[in-house]
Amino acid sequence: MLGDASALTCRSYAYDLLRWFRVLWAVDVGWERATEAETAALVGWLRSARNPQRRRSKDGGHPPGSVNPVTGKQVSAAGYASATIAHNLTAVRGFYEFHGHFGRGPVANPVPENTARRAALAHRSPIEAMPRFRRARLRPKVPVRRPRAIPDAQWDALFARMGCTRDRALLACYVSSGARASELLGVRLGDVDWSDARLWVVSKGSRVRQQVPASPEALAYLAAYLEEAGLPQDNGPVWRTRRGVVRPLTYWAARRIMQRASAALGANWTLHDLRHTAATRLARDPELTLVEVQTILRHAHITTTALYTVVGIEDLVDKLAEHYQRPRPTVRWNPGYDPADVEAVFGAQ
Repeated sequence: MLGDASALTCRSYAYDLLRWFRVLWAVDVGWERATEAETAALVGWLRSARNPQRRRSKDGGHPPGSVNPVTGKQVSAAGYASATIAHNLTAVRGFYEFHGHFGRGPVANPVPENTARRAALAHRSPIEAMPRFRRARLRPKVPVRRPRAIPDAQWDALFARMGCTRDRALLACYVSSGARASELLGVRLGDVDWSDARLWVVSKGSRVRQQVPASPEALAYLAAYLEEAGLPQDNGPVWRTRRGVVRPLTYWAARRIMQRASAALGANWTLHDLRHTAATRLARDPELTLVEVQTILRHAHITTTALYTVVGIEDLVDKLAEHYQRPRPTVRWNPGYDPADVEAVFGAQ
């Protein structure tokens, strides 16, 4: 907290350290006497244990780890993801580096690290290609996550499942602005610039108040929602609950809106997929440069924006259908060559 980290970052690292201390309590080892053996026990437990957040209260649905046939997205596995294990190891290593600075804890950090990789990345220019290094011991393979943009046909079906003006306005603002879920939910009445079609949001990373675009259609839905629900008092949050005592709409409530609509369609879209959809649409617009898209999405590095230019198989259905219908090209040799010589060199065609 003293290092001006986000409260959500501190919360995430606290849960990582809680897992670590639970392992130490189970094996009856003090934190100041931990070794790489306890780190191996942590990794082994995370790779084999079931994640309680993946428990389903209702039977049915697609089994954990399978692929949703509607969206093509993988259903979350029953255990802990590789990214979670890697994040946990990073938090534990940072914990011991902090105490090692003050002369506390074990002599050697219990979490092994590739020192050559850390030294190389510390002095790497952002315009240089990322060098490849071997993973440190106990570090899992973390796959590169592809953008999860919602196809146009499925977007129309999802938008049609929204049951009220507020939900339609929320989705329209998400997909036109590219804002993150928590950023858009924090918009207040004074943050809406109707004349210039902009919204002011507090950026998740830098916590700086920045502007994002909004389409005329999204602002029209937003205006209809405010006319129906009334203006918030004292410049309060725009997005509010509809039942009971009026309260600001939380992330978990907005997440539940997406879950209900997706479940009705047999899909597994999430709130963050709306940002992926906006980013993919912007990146594939020939009238927008990649730097302009980076400015809209507020990415720190353009390499992050470039991930949305990747074309998936689902985007090539029409072109592949035309490709399969074309006749096979025939090989024709220059008339000056003797057919017998061509056959002798290349065989029968």
